[in-house]
Amino acid sequence: MDMKKTIRGMIADAARAAHDAGRLPTADLPTFEVEEPKMKAHGDYATNFAMTAASLYRMPPRAIADIILSHIKDTGGVIAKTEIAGPGFINFFVDIRAWLPFLKEVHTREDFGACDLGQGRKIMIEFVSANPTGPLHVGHGRGAAVGDSLANILACCGWRVHKEYYINDAGNQILTLGRSVYLRWRESTGEAIDFPEDCYQGDYIRRLAREWAGTAAPDMARGKETGAIRACAEFAAAKIMDGIRQDLVDFGIRFEEWFSEQSLFAAGAVADAMAAIKTRGFAYEADGALWFKSTAFGDEKDRVVIRNNGETTYFASDIAYHKNKFDRGFDRLIDIWGADHHGYIPRVKGAVQAMGRSTDDIDVILVQLVNLLRDNQPVSMSTRSGTFVTLREVFDEVGVDAARFIFLSRHYDSPLDFDLELAKKKSNDNPVYYVQYVHARISSILRKAEEGGIHEITADDQALARLGQPEEVELIKAAARYPETVRIAAQLMEPHRITFYLMDLAAAFHVFYNRHKVLGDDPVLSMGRLYLVCAVKKIIQKGLALLGVSAPESM
Repeated sequence: MDMKKTIRGMIADAARAAHDAGRLPTADLPTFEVEEPKMKAHGDYATNFAMTAASLYRMPPRAIADIILSHIKDTGGVIAKTEIAGPGFINFFVDIRAWLPFLKEVHTREDFGACDLGQGRKIMIEFVSANPTGPLHVGHGRGAAVGDSLANILACCGWRVHKEYYINDAGNQILTLGRSVYLRWRESTGEAIDFPEDCYQGDYIRRLAREWAGTAAPDMARGKETGAIRACAEFAAAKIMDGIRQDLVDFGIRFEEWFSEQSLFAAGAVADAMAAIKTRGFAYEADGALWFKSTAFGDEKDRVVIRNNGETTYFASDIAYHKNKFDRGFDRLIDIWGADHHGYIPRVKGAVQAMGRSTDDIDVILVQLVNLLRDNQPVSMSTRSGTFVTLREVFDEVGVDAARFIFLSRHYDSPLDFDLELAKKKSNDNPVYYVQYVHARISSILRKAEEGGIHEITADDQALARLGQPEEVELIKAAARYPETVRIAAQLMEPHRITFYLMDLAAAFHVFYNRHKVLGDDPVLSMGRLYLVCAVKKIIQKGLALLGVSAPESM
């Protein structure tokens, strides 16, 4: 049962009945909301129906509210009482018995919380996609957690999800990587090298140079520097990609495909895409270069896709890549980028429109920076300077569960302070511990119940009827919010809503557990409470799974 949907239906039925009785001038309905009030004294749900209907019905809101309430028919015994408040809000107080079917649904439906929002449509989520020029840092980790959890949520809501990593293995940054490794190799042979500032500075470059020295380096003559740099680039990029793949696997993330930018050139896809946009009238030649008419789609200026020397730009590859995505049959695309790519959105969406697709077919999520603190001092994360902290260092120190949960503890559009010490604490101050502890605590209760001879948790109407304490009701209500939370998280593409929900559910459990014994002298009441906490355990496990976080049986 969807309680909000049920109440909306009651209101709509009451409005139509009131019109049939001649008390409302039309059966049309205004746009209105049914929400949970911030104050418990205002009921379980409240609606602004009467205020939004005032102009439609040309009547005072409180008069409309009174008419609606006089025609409410609650044949299911859902509503305990109603009231009119303020300028015309209608408050609904739900009968405790109406919440109990939620508990049965949790126990009987393996897919509790799932829905068919996506209706089987194909969606691609492309995320992380870090250049293979250095190890992943914590900012990449946040993007990885967002992308993976969003994929889980969308799959739960009926989408056919494909996760992809785009490997930028073509272009100047790869040649810069090769030159960096090559120069460090020459340096290691005793040659004095004035190492350029625009090269990659980290210790991992020296390590790659040493590894390369054990393969092809000794055979490289100084006179073949260009070939040596390209060989270094291929060697280093492959090694770095191996490390990135392993880091992401160990972080709990697996992609359906690792898509190579270079493969687009090899297949002629970039040239084909440029020809396609030119044929459609969205590209033109000027100053010896080919330009994309991005201003036609809201960009601040047109963009070069093929330079006057014949080289393609990164944007040309991106146009070809997005065309390739749609050509593979995806109905919708989600790109997850770093916040510094904000200005890139209009031109990519323009390219999508130039292909004949709607901007509704693509969403771009920008993930803000992570402020990593160590001893209250910010840690620099510049791949070029080499003074960054890697994602692996972070999850090796605090654990994968803590890292993923904390990465998702705020909206991705807000900067995140990642407190390493907090993430390691085994206390309620640590958000992931706070939630996981509830699952472990309930598991302990269920083990104790089994030791006492209770081998199956089933509750009849008599046991459920004993659940009426305020803390029990609040815990049931919190559990009942799970399906709606998952659905909204999918609609808005906001995984942090699951994290917030789990924190709220854990808080409701802690209040209940601190005031009531689950296993007591009353076997009927004990069974009712076991049924309740077992449902909470199932929901926490489901919610944590959407985040890619484990649900431990003990802690």
